[in-house]
Amino acid sequence: MKNRFINIMVCALAVAGATSCEDFLTKEPINEFGADTYFSAGETDLKMFTDGMIEAWLPDNTDIAISSDANTDVVATKTSGDFYHPGIWNSSKQTGWGSSNWGFLRRCNYMLANMPKAKGACSEAVYNHYEGVARFWRAYHYMGKVRTFSDVPWTDKYIQPGDSTILYGKRDDREYVFHKIIEDLQFAANNCLSTGAYVTPGRIYINKWVALGYLSKFALYEASFREHITANPSTNKPWNNNYETVNELYTIARDAAKAIIDGGVFSLHSNYSELFLSPTLCADEVIWGKTYSADLGKKHDLTFYFSSQTYGQQYSPTKDLVRMYLRSNGTPVDSGEVPPYEEFQDRDPRLTATVLADNHMITSLAGGQVQMAPHWTWCKTGYMFVKWSIPEEQAWSSSNSYNSMPILRYAEILLNYAEAQCWLNGGTLTDAEWNLTIGALRKRAGLTNTAKPATADTWLANYYKEGLARPADLTIDQLEIRRERVTELIMENSTRHHDLYRYGQADLIARRYNNQGWPGIWVSAADAASFEWCGTTFNLAMGGELTDTSYPISNTGGDLTWSLSEGDHGYLIYNYKLEFTDRMYVRPLPDACRIDNPNLGQNYGWED
Repeated sequence: MKNRFINIMVCALAVAGATSCEDFLTKEPINEFGADTYFSAGETDLKMFTDGMIEAWLPDNTDIAISSDANTDVVATKTSGDFYHPGIWNSSKQTGWGSSNWGFLRRCNYMLANMPKAKGACSEAVYNHYEGVARFWRAYHYMGKVRTFSDVPWTDKYIQPGDSTILYGKRDDREYVFHKIIEDLQFAANNCLSTGAYVTPGRIYINKWVALGYLSKFALYEASFREHITANPSTNKPWNNNYETVNELYTIARDAAKAIIDGGVFSLHSNYSELFLSPTLCADEVIWGKTYSADLGKKHDLTFYFSSQTYGQQYSPTKDLVRMYLRSNGTPVDSGEVPPYEEFQDRDPRLTATVLADNHMITSLAGGQVQMAPHWTWCKTGYMFVKWSIPEEQAWSSSNSYNSMPILRYAEILLNYAEAQCWLNGGTLTDAEWNLTIGALRKRAGLTNTAKPATADTWLANYYKEGLARPADLTIDQLEIRRERVTELIMENSTRHHDLYRYGQADLIARRYNNQGWPGIWVSAADAASFEWCGTTFNLAMGGELTDTSYPISNTGGDLTWSLSEGDHGYLIYNYKLEFTDRMYVRPLPDACRIDNPNLGQNYGWED
């Protein structure tokens, strides 16, 4: 009973409220409930404590499938996030520094400081495994802080309220903090166990493979971020390279990914759609995931997010996303000026597993099979997502979805390896490296030709060049790796959003179509009157009303309106202007924390 009481208290750490430096590092009452002997039972106590971390911190359905990818270049939303609205964001609006945002640090450091009590009550291997679990979570959450604020205070000790040196000190340099993140993840990768109960059930536990996956993921992020953003965004000063260099970070990313590949535990699941719609996790490919169950009443509301006029942001694929998918023979499409009832034909099968097309059948409320059509009151571009939406009409309301959700997949590991190795090879992959990674993913998807292309896709090359602050001159292999990260991983764990930032091309988020808005379906002048698609008649009505099958068109401009790029025909544009400047590669520190501790300073470009 005592252990149960302690676990309940520990699981209730993330208390929202005060934002003072003392509160954000000392508020959680771990030291207030007589836990002098906790951890002395060995693995029983260690597991109970880390189970509480999983309960508190395992990403939820929106973190996994929507999150920041809704604010990217290839996903349209009803209104977008305020951060990208012209002239709105400042330090008074910023959050992320309150006590609940730093609770992870106190919990992890408490465990690391007190777990020596378990020595002698468990084996050294088990002890080191749980130390690795605590250090994984510390690194995992610290990476979020680095992405958001760049320079942040690092501490690896359990802070007491009287320790003013740490509580009211300056922030640490990003490179030092990331070096400590790497140390934590390397320890976890070297010490977390990799078989049996430490990997199963449910793929929720932190183990060697999860640690290696995030070591690869985070090292790749930081390597490419520093490659393309040549100064620390907190200070605008060049990177000092006192710790890992860009080359060393790419090497870490490659080697961690290769360790998973060589481990032989994971492989690509044969059916791409099942990864996102199955009630059970596809254990052959899923390294880390979250299980839901209709039988146990453990459901979520993700399908509702993609099929509601009022819930969420009406997340919609754009023409740019659709165009990134290859033909089924592995060649790029010639043009985006193709009506929706034609453009899904003879394409990479992942397109119709991601975006609604003809012959997508669902179970109706009456129990029969019916063809699903786009509901234009649910989407802004004419296109709808189906990647995470279970094909049952009953899931279109509230929490009625039961599909389990991968957090980290073997597919991403292959892509991490391909990108890091490509950079280390001077921009190319050998045929063997291509076939191991990009080729394998395209073969699993069902493309008939998975060989490396001999020429670059001009449209894709221009996509990363035109109208950007940092135009990228990419090799064929680098372009195809970027394409594959979109077509394989879109709407998964903020991957596209993080990629745009680390490419130094986050201004793609605000580029829009001719600086107007998100491009959607192509509509000819003849089709504007009406066209058939998915067994339904659609039309565009000049000055009309928004309905399930009709968009009101107004070419006078203005946010939250629809227009056609060529006046009476063209791309359907959902007009919404956004902005991005270089200072936005980092967020401002919130006002409250700087008032409490002036030593924190402010990030470059966000000064008062």
